[in-house]
Amino acid sequence: MIIKNRLIPIRIRQNEALIRRIPAAHPQRPTIEGDLAKRKAGYRGEQSLDYYLSHLPDKEFTILHDLRLYSGCTYFQIDTLILSPCFALIIEVKNILGTLLFDETFNQLIRTRNEKEEGFPNPLIQAKRQKAQLKAWLIQNLAVDIPIEYLIGISSPSTILKTSANRSHIPFRVIHIENLIEKVKIFKQNYPIEVITSRQIKKISRALVINHIPGFINVLDHYNISSQEVITGVQCPNCLIFPMRRIHGDWLCPHCGCKDKKAHLPAIQDYLLLISPTITNKQARVFLHLASEDTTFRLLSAMPSSGTKKGRIYFLQ
Repeated sequence: MIIKNRLIPIRIRQNEALIRRIPAAHPQRPTIEGDLAKRKAGYRGEQSLDYYLSHLPDKEFTILHDLRLYSGCTYFQIDTLILSPCFALIIEVKNILGTLLFDETFNQLIRTRNEKEEGFPNPLIQAKRQKAQLKAWLIQNLAVDIPIEYLIGISSPSTILKTSANRSHIPFRVIHIENLIEKVKIFKQNYPIEVITSRQIKKISRALVINHIPGFINVLDHYNISSQEVITGVQCPNCLIFPMRRIHGDWLCPHCGCKDKKAHLPAIQDYLLLISPTITNKQARVFLHLASEDTTFRLLSAMPSSGTKKGRIYFLQ
């Protein structure tokens, strides 16, 4: 049973918004586009895991995606967490093509593709750290101590896996994701005793969801882009020209004549992703090129908000 669904990561949404809102010739565009391509590939890898997770019995396994928790001194993230009465399982998915060598001498991951070698952080170190952090979090916050296992799931079946040692623990920890069900069966054999009840699993799941803190970075600072460089206004959904005009309850594109009543919604989301996770009526008027405070209030009224009158702020959904 899936308790927390997998959503498009905010960093992907931020990069997509940034590409929409900077000039085509901006010097940072190639970097942003390259970063976006890598993040989308990673996300596709995570999505490919979902098919195999769907084969797990709903009554026996509880699944949570994209967790980000505070350990007391830092944040840690988990791609996918599976809870059962006998054990918990962390799965980190990697969508890396080519031949992967897990070098145990220098504790690194080396990818060979098209006769070129490239180094990557060792995902086993990351997953092992996540195991320790999750174990400490569960004990500290819920007084629950449950066996926790971890796996690195390789999403591409064509990726070749190698290890530098003859006797290695890596083949047990690194799998192609189509082998997930068989690996879960092994964990069930290794942990035959139930250590938590179904009621405790529900309690743990609720606590994890409540304490999940979405990651949000200032993406403009990250790419050294000024907010003054961000293109404002409502973008036409048809020809992608900026800005549309608000006329008689519609957004009208002066270039292609397209009309759209809800074209402001992506623009507001872009502001919240790029400029600030909150927006006021005044800020929205400037960004959407509106003159009327009342019109802007009506356009913002469907969004989650806090405060009253001129002090009201609206939030990212």
